[in-house]
Amino acid sequence: MSQPAMPGTGTETETIRKAGPLDITALVTVAMIWASAFIAIKVAVPETGPLWLAASRVAIGALVLAPYALWRGLVLPQTLRIWALVILMALFNVVVPFFLISWAGLTIDAGMMALLMGTGPFMALIGSHFFTHDDKINTLKLIAVALGFSGVFVLVGGGALGQFGSTYVLAQLATLAGSLCYATSGLIVRRIPMPPTRLAFLTLWISAAILIAAALIVDGVPDTLPGASALWALIYLGAFPTGLAYVMRYQLIRAIGFSTFALSIYMIPPFGVLLGFVILGEALQLKVIIALALILAGLYFARRGSGAATPPGGPAR
Repeated sequence: MSQPAMPGTGTETETIRKAGPLDITALVTVAMIWASAFIAIKVAVPETGPLWLAASRVAIGALVLAPYALWRGLVLPQTLRIWALVILMALFNVVVPFFLISWAGLTIDAGMMALLMGTGPFMALIGSHFFTHDDKINTLKLIAVALGFSGVFVLVGGGALGQFGSTYVLAQLATLAGSLCYATSGLIVRRIPMPPTRLAFLTLWISAAILIAAALIVDGVPDTLPGASALWALIYLGAFPTGLAYVMRYQLIRAIGFSTFALSIYMIPPFGVLLGFVILGEALQLKVIIALALILAGLYFARRGSGAATPPGGPAR
């Protein structure tokens, strides 16, 4: 989770086109890439630890994004206020959620992480109502929130309060907290007057510096490299969900518009569950299927309530 979804704040004004077969293929590919991040986390984190996993994937993603961002033209904040917002963006959009999701990956299934991260749009609906002037709750959005958090209740279970101190429940809460971070970053990004690709590039470099410093202080320099499977998972996680998918995202938004691109965001929870089942052999429990249905229904009403505009919040990835 991943990678952060940021509403367009750039200056591009190209006329969008109707999505064709190649565009739909690209949308599905982006969704699969972002959903596969949870699989890569499960494979790599037992050997790297959550801090070095987060630091490594961000550093690799920043390197992958660098040629495209530099080709588009590097843009830096012009005031201390904008610098402060960019740093906040780095913390809430990358540093904190990437660490929380990586830590959760030590305990809970990839499919469950994908579902819990799918609650970000519902949190963003609530946040947008209180912190923006043009994105208020309406009846359809209220239904979306009710369905989305019903899915969370089914997934986490009513007995979670009685097991609050358990690592399993804390991992679920950490994933939800990561999703809340993404929703918060979606509110922050609207206040940053920078083109989205360059903002993502700057955010990743700032985040890489913070995470590498934290990993060195807390865990020290790793004694050995991860095994082959974990190493390839780590490289994939940085190069594709954290790097390449960003470029594809912005290219697709400019070509077919954000309302169409939003379809890829809504595909992430079911793909995450499917990939966890197929690749990692995770069990398809009844509560997972029910939670998936509730969350997908909630995302449908969220999209209808937003007039098929920019979805409120997005993945992790």
